Amino acid sequence: MAKDLRTFLAELNSATPEQVKVVRKHVDPEFEVTALVDKLEDDPAYPGFPAVLFENVGGSDIPLLINLHGTYERLARSIGSDVHSMVPEYALREGSGVKPVTVPAGTAPVQEVVLTGDDIDVGLLPLLKHQELDAGKYITSAVTICRDSDSGKINAGIFRHQQQGRDQVGIQVNPAHHTAYVLRKLREQQKPMEVALVIGHHPALLMGAVSKLEGIGGELDVVGGLLGEPLEMVPCKTVDLEVPARAEIVIEGVIDTDPDATAVEGPFGEYPRFYTRTGPQPYVKITAITMRRKPIFVDVFNAHTEHSMLGGLPRMGSIYRRVKEAVPTVTGVHLPLSGMARSHLYLSMSKRVEGEPKLAACAALAVDPLLKHVFVVDDDVDVFNEVETLWCLATRFQADRDLTIMPGFLGGQLNPVTYGHNREEKGPMETKLIFDCTKPVPPAVFPPSCRVPPEVVARVDHRGLLEDGDALASYLD
Repeated sequence: MAKDLRTFLAELNSATPEQVKVVRKHVDPEFEVTALVDKLEDDPAYPGFPAVLFENVGGSDIPLLINLHGTYERLARSIGSDVHSMVPEYALREGSGVKPVTVPAGTAPVQEVVLTGDDIDVGLLPLLKHQELDAGKYITSAVTICRDSDSGKINAGIFRHQQQGRDQVGIQVNPAHHTAYVLRKLREQQKPMEVALVIGHHPALLMGAVSKLEGIGGELDVVGGLLGEPLEMVPCKTVDLEVPARAEIVIEGVIDTDPDATAVEGPFGEYPRFYTRTGPQPYVKITAITMRRKPIFVDVFNAHTEHSMLGGLPRMGSIYRRVKEAVPTVTGVHLPLSGMARSHLYLSMSKRVEGEPKLAACAALAVDPLLKHVFVVDDDVDVFNEVETLWCLATRFQADRDLTIMPGFLGGQLNPVTYGHNREEKGPMETKLIFDCTKPVPPAVFPPSCRVPPEVVARVDHRGLLEDGDALASYLD
C-alpha cells in the first residue's frame, strides 16, 4: 500500500502506542484543544509529547489530529531515521527526489466525497482558534499547490488560511517564498492564480513542502524521495492542478490577483511567537472541497513547539545539503528551538583555511532567508548540544574580529523587529550576523580543550556499578 497519513499512524501505533492519544469527549474548537496540548508538553505522565486525535471538536463529524509533528523523534521515524542521523538522511533523500505519478480519479480516496456549488462550506471542517489573540479559526496544515505561469512547474508551500466565509479563506505568503513569486508574476500578467490546499497526508508531504530548493518547484519530487516511492497524484475537479490522491481533504480554489482584491487577515500567532503582519491580504475563493468518506483533519499548533519542529527538520536537511555543496568541509547543522528552528543556525565544520566559516554562513543565508544569526563552530562540537555550542561563543570568539554584521537582507517579515527601506518603518529586511566561533588553523596555536581520555570513557561501563541511595546509609551514622 502506498504511504499516507494512515500508514504512518498505523506504524506509529504499532511501534510506540504511547505516542498517539485519543480524546472522545466533546471539546470546544476555541482554545480547548490547544490548551490540552499545551499542558501535555511538560506533563511527565505523558512522555514523548504525544499526538492527540480528538473525535468530537465542536460537534463536527470529522475528527482532528494535532501535534503529530511535535517531536523530532516522530519526524525522524517518518523518514526511517533517528534524531542523531536525521539531518544527513533528510539531505540525502531530498537530493534523491522521486517524481510523482498520476493515478485514475476513481482510485483516489481524497475524491470519494466532492462538494461544489452551494454544498461548499469550509465550516464543515473542525477548524480551531489556537492562540489567545488569533483573529479567528485557521487552517494551519494545508500544503498550497500552485503552478508557475512561465515554466509550468508545480510549487508547494505551507501558509496560514483564515476562515472568512463558507467559500472563502485568506492566504498570507512571505515575500521571499516561491509562491509569492508566482503570485506576483500572475498579478503582472493580470491572470488569476489557481490553488489547491492539501490537508492530511504522510509527514513527508508537509516536510517536503517547506524544503529550501533551487528555484521554483520540485517539492513534490522531494516528497517522493522522503517517502522512498512516487507520490500518487490525481487531477483536481475544478482547477487545472493535481493533488495527492491519498490525502484526507483538498480545498480547490482561485485567487484574484488584482491588488485591490483583498480582505483583512489576522492577527495570527506566527513562528516568532508574536502577532505581526495583520492587514489586507489576497484570499482564496473555494471552487470545490474533496475528501475521503471518513476523513481525518490534520492541524498544526501554530506558535508552539509543533510549528517550530515541523519547519526545523526540512530546513536543516536543505541547508546541510546545499551548503555542503558550496563548502564540503561542513559537518553538521542545527536550528535550535531557542531560535524557533528558524532564526539561529549552529553550523559545524572541519575548517581548513581562514575565511571558510564566513563562506559557509553566507551560503546558508542564501538558502533560507529566515536565518538571522549563524554560529560557526569546529567539528569537535556537537551542534545539537546548545551548551557546548555556546561555550565556543564564550571561549573561541572575539566580537571585534569574529563578528560580521550585514544589514539590509531580505528576512523573516513575521519577526516583529524586521524593517523597511526607512529603518523606522516595518518591512521585510533584517540585519544578519555571522559568529565565527572556530579556532584558528595551524600553524597558529590554540590550547587543547579538557576531556577525560576517550579510550577510558569507552572502556568504563557504569551500568551495574552504580547503586541507589540505600548504600549511602552506612556513611551517615
